[in-house]
Amino acid sequence: MSARQGAPEPGSWLTSPPRPGRIAAYLGLAVLGALVGTAGSLVQSGWFPGGLLLALLATTGLFYGGRYVTGTQLGVAAPGIGWLAAAIGLSIGRPEGDVVFSAGLGPLAYLLGGMAMAVICATMWRLPQPGSKPGRLEE
Repeated sequence: MSARQGAPEPGSWLTSPPRPGRIAAYLGLAVLGALVGTAGSLVQSGWFPGGLLLALLATTGLFYGGRYVTGTQLGVAAPGIGWLAAAIGLSIGRPEGDVVFSAGLGPLAYLLGGMAMAVICATMWRLPQPGSKPGRLEE
């Protein structure tokens, strides 16, 4: 623990045992990522180009929300894995020839745009800590 009571040291989540609540949050984010990936796959092709924009906004909101809620990059990776699994699973054709993603600009923009948003949200600056003071010393 640091000088502040109850505040963990930076990076201590790597060395401490995982808490059940945090594990449940990451699993929930992964399931939510799969749901958003499935819904986005259906919406982006149904209402092009508005559906594509809506699907990318929902994907970005999920990734940023995961980062904001957990405060870690794993908060982006968990829904990103669920989203990618759903998107790839729906892009694989069935033996009958049925496929959710057709060949075209929309599905490609959805896949590449979603992956780009995950990378952008994962590499954002650290979120400001609540109750922190600015870097300047008070006079």
